[in-house]
Amino acid sequence: MAQRSTLKLDIAPIDKAMEAGAVKGLKVAMEHLLQKSREEVPHEEGTLERSGTPSVDESTLTGAVSYDTPYSVRQHEDLTLRHDEGRKAKYLEDPFDAEQQTMQELIAAQIRRSLR
Repeated sequence: MAQRSTLKLDIAPIDKAMEAGAVKGLKVAMEHLLQKSREEVPHEEGTLERSGTPSVDESTLTGAVSYDTPYSVRQHEDLTLRHDEGRKAKYLEDPFDAEQQTMQELIAAQIRRSLR
């Protein structure tokens, strides 16, 4: 006669903790991206810079940074505009590309913390 032991694993608490960590990580990553993009955003009076906002959709685990002025898209896309030194077009796209690894590490760190 064989001896058998059975273990049923309930991963729901783990899934919930991981999701909470991912949400927190996305928030941290979007704050990081906002800070980096603010270092490059064209700055005359600071209106465009102050309009930057991070957001996270917790239901889809999607993060975003947006700038909300009537001229934010033109300032971002028009490479012919002149800006003060250190300020430029692509003020959101370039930091997003450059900071991918850091943002992923920030998210991963929060997920790890949530599982402790």
